[in-house]
Amino acid sequence: MFADVIIDISVKSLDRPFQYIVPEEMEFDVDIGSVVKIPFGMGNRTMTGYVVGLSGEAKFDISKTKSILEIIKQGVVVESHLLSLAYWIKENYGSTMNDAIKSVMPVKREIKEQIKRVIYPAVSMDKMREKRDEFEKKHNKARVRLLDEFLKLDKTAYNAGLDYSYATKKLSLTASVIEGLRKLDIITVDAIQQYRNPIGNIDERPEVRPVLNREQKHTVDSILNDYIRDVRGTYLIHGITGSGKTEVYMNIVEKVICLGKQVIVLIPEISLTFQMVNRFYKRFGNRISVMHSRLSAGERFDQYTRAKNGEIDVMIGPRSALFTPFQNLGLIVIDEEHDSSYQSEMPPKYHAREVAIQRAKMVGASVVLGSATPSVDSYYKAMQGEYRLFELNERAGNAVYPSVYIEDLREELKAKNYSIFSRRLDELMRDRLEKKEQIMLFLNRRGFAGFVSCRQCGEVLGCPHCSVALKPHSVNGRVSYLMCHYCGYKIQMPDKCPSCGSLYISSFGIGTQQVEQMVKKRFPQADVLRMDADTTTGKNAHENILKEYSKGGADILIGTQMIVKGHDFANVTLVGILAADLSLNSGDYRAAEKTFQLTTQACGRAGRADKPGEVVIQTYQPEHYSIVYAAKNDYKNFYEQEIVTRQMLQYPPISNILGVLVLSENERNADNLAQILADKMKLYQDVTVLGPAPAALSKVKDVYRRMIYGKCADYGILCSIKNSFEEFMHETESFRDCRLNFEFNLI
Repeated sequence: MFADVIIDISVKSLDRPFQYIVPEEMEFDVDIGSVVKIPFGMGNRTMTGYVVGLSGEAKFDISKTKSILEIIKQGVVVESHLLSLAYWIKENYGSTMNDAIKSVMPVKREIKEQIKRVIYPAVSMDKMREKRDEFEKKHNKARVRLLDEFLKLDKTAYNAGLDYSYATKKLSLTASVIEGLRKLDIITVDAIQQYRNPIGNIDERPEVRPVLNREQKHTVDSILNDYIRDVRGTYLIHGITGSGKTEVYMNIVEKVICLGKQVIVLIPEISLTFQMVNRFYKRFGNRISVMHSRLSAGERFDQYTRAKNGEIDVMIGPRSALFTPFQNLGLIVIDEEHDSSYQSEMPPKYHAREVAIQRAKMVGASVVLGSATPSVDSYYKAMQGEYRLFELNERAGNAVYPSVYIEDLREELKAKNYSIFSRRLDELMRDRLEKKEQIMLFLNRRGFAGFVSCRQCGEVLGCPHCSVALKPHSVNGRVSYLMCHYCGYKIQMPDKCPSCGSLYISSFGIGTQQVEQMVKKRFPQADVLRMDADTTTGKNAHENILKEYSKGGADILIGTQMIVKGHDFANVTLVGILAADLSLNSGDYRAAEKTFQLTTQACGRAGRADKPGEVVIQTYQPEHYSIVYAAKNDYKNFYEQEIVTRQMLQYPPISNILGVLVLSENERNADNLAQILADKMKLYQDVTVLGPAPAALSKVKDVYRRMIYGKCADYGILCSIKNSFEEFMHETESFRDCRLNFEFNLI
């Protein structure tokens, strides 16, 4: 038998399988996905590899073919379909096969199993009492202590056994004493694998199961009717905030599990894990588990093992949970499907939504996408009939959508209000503090200090060719020039606003820590919590902050986007969005979409129970359609206006974009290679080329970075360009110090 093995090195020249002989004694243990030790190279250095194929035919001279040294048995073997999925990721997103495998690999290193040893009685209680008396006569005190411990128990506990470590530590018994009793057939000792528990303290209050309203029931029934008829599809649930999407998911999941299938539920943020797990645990008990980056390596290993062994039915977690090695996967649910965290930022730069749909096709599963603010890409596909669309337009229970106010910060400046709090927000905050109701202050830091605007008229300096904000670049600590990182357009930093002539022009940005200080100074009577990247570094930091706020431990919660995604706090009646403009001018063609989504999600945190809610949106651009429609909770009109812009500029989902990042420690080589590749791209018909231009981060750790973008309606053509560039880099000798990263529809 021969095995094709991918070597565990992410180098393009080695990104192909090498054939090895499978020794006869290993033939029954090797499988697709096995992790193996192999001799590699002229020096036969021992390397780790992954088996990606098995056959009975030699591809090369057998006398020169090396043998596998060892199969690493501990660890979870990658299923063959997950390896196929890794290959699909490599082909569609551009990466090495090794990097793609590492994305789907459940375990990256050997983990020590936790074993619990239990001592069980091998005789009846009467017989044990008889033996105990014999040992007492012989003054075998240690043996008597153990048998006395058993004889103190009732019949049920007697048969359940004693913990081995309890016997050795609390009863001061040695291993030889226990072994002696085992040899006398009085006891037996069993080793049981123990799983590390990644689920923290669960709310023990019983579940109050809500009755589905008409829209929820129609959605559940329609999707399940398809499922029962063996129709597998992709479904998009567009439900306003508070419409009960999670309850819809749970009803669908419940039926799929009853049919003997397993389910993956993806959520965008670790901060949502606690709330989602609580709800699922009450419904499904310990047949659920979680997977996220804050778990220890041992906890992750155990959950993957449980999933592979069929000991859990539902895996909940962010993007990486998508690769749970379920043997009988029947459904993938992606909550808040619009969220940018589903896009991988490291090669391969895959999107979890697209990979989930591909995995579902491979194993015959369905995919349910849900959001109050669906991505334009998903809604477009629903409009084209590629996904089946369901609408939930009613809030669950008696909750009503909050009243929303748009406050023009230009008017605040005219009124000599230089605070970050508009007059209306200040007044409403004081009102809520008096009423002992809670407040959330949302600061969207995406695009932090990423644009230049005028405080007098609200004008944002943008690229005339790409419809995005220009990015400021500093020289000697001062903003010197502005640049578009799509096409390379560049201007000097103006001294005054080109629109109104005001001197109030500068880069825009403020941090959550500054906001916290200002809140404490202005409202000293308030208890304040802050939730951002700095305050959530600990393993349970998200959960602890949310628990504290949920039980009323703070009046005001200040945070970045992680506080506005899916959380449900009954006493929150006021949400303040301090600077909607931060995301609106992030230099991204999706800026309006992201602003609409985050603003709408933030609005949805207020008034989710029986108390009415209010929202204050503070902005320098109150007339922008993303702000206007977010305040009205009007997704359809926002989508219609946004899709027209995408059509005009040929941005996704109308067209596709391939981004090619050139990296080199030699600036001249980076520039030359980027220009050569841009020229090659221009040879393809129907491809619009932007760049080359310096990347948003033009130099990192002494590595120069240059970007080229190609726009084309045909995704296949862009994949062909990616493949031709990879081939060019493999064959050329001139740019050995350069490397390429690819990204599709990601800027």
